[in-house]
Amino acid sequence: MRKVLSNLDRLAFVRVASREWPGAQRVLPRLSRTANHGLLWCGIAAGAAVLGGRPGRRAALRGVASLAAASAAVNTLGKGSVRRERPLLDTVPVIRRLHRQPFTSSFPSGHAASAVAFATGVGFEKKWWGLALAPVAASVAFSRVYTGVHYPGDVLAGAALGAGAAFAVRGLAPTRAQLAPPARPRADAPALPGGRGLVVVANQGSGQRSGPLPDRAQEVHGVLPQADVMLFGGPDARPLGEVLEEGAELARKQGGALGVLGGDGTINAAAAVAVRHGLPLAVLPGGTHNHFAYDLGIETYAQAARAVESGEAVAVDLARFRAEPHHEGHLFLNTFSIGAYPELVRIREKWAGRIGAWPAGVLAAWEVLRTAEPLTIEVNGRRRPVWMVFVGNCQYRGLGLAPVRRHDLADGVLDVRVVHGGRLARTRLLAAALTGTPRSSPVLGEARLRTLRIGGVPKGTALAYDGEVAPSQGSLTLEKENEALTVYRLLPEW
Repeated sequence: MRKVLSNLDRLAFVRVASREWPGAQRVLPRLSRTANHGLLWCGIAAGAAVLGGRPGRRAALRGVASLAAASAAVNTLGKGSVRRERPLLDTVPVIRRLHRQPFTSSFPSGHAASAVAFATGVGFEKKWWGLALAPVAASVAFSRVYTGVHYPGDVLAGAALGAGAAFAVRGLAPTRAQLAPPARPRADAPALPGGRGLVVVANQGSGQRSGPLPDRAQEVHGVLPQADVMLFGGPDARPLGEVLEEGAELARKQGGALGVLGGDGTINAAAAVAVRHGLPLAVLPGGTHNHFAYDLGIETYAQAARAVESGEAVAVDLARFRAEPHHEGHLFLNTFSIGAYPELVRIREKWAGRIGAWPAGVLAAWEVLRTAEPLTIEVNGRRRPVWMVFVGNCQYRGLGLAPVRRHDLADGVLDVRVVHGGRLARTRLLAAALTGTPRSSPVLGEARLRTLRIGGVPKGTALAYDGEVAPSQGSLTLEKENEALTVYRLLPEW
């Protein structure tokens, strides 16, 4: 059987080599050379990362990671275990041949593996991008037979390895679609066709670092034409709380819902008003990072609009911190932190889009640990020096000292992570970050709690919550409020 398959493979190669392919002579040899060392795919990934926003960066990173895994598999397992000579070039026209002939084993094709791995990896994040790349990947794979450097069987084996590598990467690092927040607990919210009854408070300054203010009203009416829009953030802006209160009153009179277009800080303020008035909240991601919206599974205005029109909604947890038990305190939807964590996140997010999440986390840990000084406080009654205390509203996933996203927004817990000070703490924590095992480091403490008390905090110490920074007023108590906010989101189809 092996001999029969080998003969069929050689016969197919001869037929491809001896046949005239209109237009291929100018394109395929050049395409094959462009794909050397993954340069073609790395160039596409760079363009996607620059022009595609956050989804484009995710697709580019997954594509490159899949390509790297495929190349490693081909060059270690593939070519090392099967030694096959390259095809004879007698039947290949000279004009088709590559200027430099490869000398490694013919089986399997590394170019085909890289091409299929990259296209498949990108497709896992953005289906239409993957479909658009499929003809390019197929052309690169075919070019290896056309130019005479591989048998068709080598290309098919390489393609299978590439697809397997992309699936393996997805198994280790699931896509956002795989980790979409659960659709429970479902909550009652009115269906608002066209946005009728929805009052959207739009922050014109969210997500903008330079240039003129965007026309947020037009953006909202593009997906929800009958919604009422109230703008905040212009030259003569009223306080955000005043605009939200007015919007909530109007939404309550109309029997509708409160909407918010902005970043995490704006959404935080809107959530507090929505809870106080007993209104469901519609979130349109219009900020720089949009952590809450993305963890909710809403990445575009169109997704938010479909949820509002269909009345699909869930109940999510809130968390609150307060200086004294009788004070109302402040809500947070995402994270609370004290110490050096805000600076760590800032550095990590600055570099994550350029070098990847893991290298950016290591860089951020190094920079923070090099410059920060421990803060001596009490954590649940125990006094200790710490570099940072991170508290997430629900459990986060990711590196132990730099968590990145949540799977469940109604799990009833605070995700508490404390980076301790002490002897050699800097060195030990950095070593844990470099080896990818921060969870096992004795410098990092983790717990899932319902209540956390932080005492001995000097007044004026900076604390951060949902992207906002405020001075501490002394000792703090953090608590959960389970399923306290109803928010629109698309529910999965079963």
